[in-house]
Amino acid sequence: MMKLLNTTASNTKIKKTQDKPNSHFAKPVRMASLSMMPDHIICAGSKAANCMDLCLKDAGLAAVYDSVNIARQAKTDYWHADQSGFLAQLTRELANFKKLCDKQNVQGVVRLNVLSDIPWEKHGIPQKFPDLFFYDYTKQAKRLAGNLPANYRLMFSYSDRPQYRNQVAAALPSGVPIAVVFKNSMPSEYLGRRVIDGDLSDLDNVMAGPVVIGLTAKGPALHDDSGFVVDGNIILRAAA
Repeated sequence: MMKLLNTTASNTKIKKTQDKPNSHFAKPVRMASLSMMPDHIICAGSKAANCMDLCLKDAGLAAVYDSVNIARQAKTDYWHADQSGFLAQLTRELANFKKLCDKQNVQGVVRLNVLSDIPWEKHGIPQKFPDLFFYDYTKQAKRLAGNLPANYRLMFSYSDRPQYRNQVAAALPSGVPIAVVFKNSMPSEYLGRRVIDGDLSDLDNVMAGPVVIGLTAKGPALHDDSGFVVDGNIILRAAA
């Protein structure tokens, strides 16, 4: 049977988050993640934000091994074909991950939307595991206003495209961290918020409160002019 969760922190950002000493929990952290192949159904908002072509789905190990994205696509196909079966298997795997964390005396931290934007709170997944901590990025501002369980936190993914500005306007008052991809340079302030280095630890990012999480553009994103990636040099010149 295909395994859904990755509990070995093979993703670079997930590994950074796991390995960086944290002040958020009394125990060391162990990460689990779920990487699916994104499409406009499981990543609602990606069309308006124009991030699908710039998605990190083809970065890292996926750039070297075709098998990585083949496995991701199989998970997405499974979700579309048998959502109840998918959720039942995910629940079993999370229960096993929780047992492993208890045995190792570590805090389990879970990111289920590495490349997707599924509202897991509507499927009751975080609610079933109150001792695990869940976090994700989202492009759906309505999720920020929902009744998220206490163990699930979200960050909002920014784009300056006109088609997406209503989402940004709805997200700003929420006070959640807003992730912005910058190229050329990173300003110290954007959207009226302090900018922090978001490339170090997702756990620090999601706990940071009303800040901008500055992410460094990589690969094709370095050449994006659609509005999804913000040119830090333009922001700096405007502030001078």
